Amino acid sequence: MLKAALFDLDGVIFDTEPQYTDFWGVELSSYFADGPAMAQQIKGKTLVQIFDEYLPKDPKEQAEIVARLDDFEVKMHFDYIPGFLEFVEDLRKKGIKTGVVTSSNRPKMENVHRNHPEFKGLFDVILTAEAFTKSKPDPECYLKGAHFFGLKPEECVGFEDSFNGLKAVKAAGMTVVGLATTNSEEAIRPYCDIVIKDYINWIHKTHLFT
Repeated sequence: MLKAALFDLDGVIFDTEPQYTDFWGVELSSYFADGPAMAQQIKGKTLVQIFDEYLPKDPKEQAEIVARLDDFEVKMHFDYIPGFLEFVEDLRKKGIKTGVVTSSNRPKMENVHRNHPEFKGLFDVILTAEAFTKSKPDPECYLKGAHFFGLKPEECVGFEDSFNGLKAVKAAGMTVVGLATTNSEEAIRPYCDIVIKDYINWIHKTHLFT
C-alpha cells in the first residue's frame, strides 16, 4: 500500500512551466541558436547545475542572470493545477503523508508562500534544491523524500511532469504518475505508470492509496 505522495512543484502543483519556458528560452538564446529547445532540456535541474552545464562561468554574467530570474519569479503568478488543492487535502484526510521535492531554491519558495499562505500546511515536508547534491534524473531527491518519512521507495508515489523528473521517480523505485502539463500524454507515457492531465478526476478517487 502506498503511504506517501511526493510532488514536484512547477508543472505538477503550479501551472508555471510555460512561464519558465519563455524565460529560459530568451536567456539561453543569448548563447545558443536553439535556446527555446534547450529550455525544455534543463527542466528538473537546479540553477547551479544550469550554470555548470550550460551557461558562462563568468561571475558577473551569472549574477546578472540571477537578478533577472529573481525579478521574474517575484512577478510570476502561481496558479494551482486544476483539482490539486482538493486532491492533496483528500490525501491528508486519508492519512497519506505528503511532500514537495523540487529543484527550486528557498528564495523561490518564499515567493510561493507569499502568494499562497496555505501552502506549508498542505505538506509534511518541503525539500528544495539546497537539500540535494544531484539533480534529476538522479533519484537522490526522491530517495531523500522517502527517507524523511521512514518509508521504502515502493511505498511512495512521485508526481512529475518533466522527462528528468519522471526518470528520477522511476530510478528511485517509486510508482510514477506523470502530469501531461508540460509534455504530451504520448511523450511521457513510456516513463509513467499512470498519466493524468490534471487532478480533477482524481478527487475522492485516490484508489492507489487504499
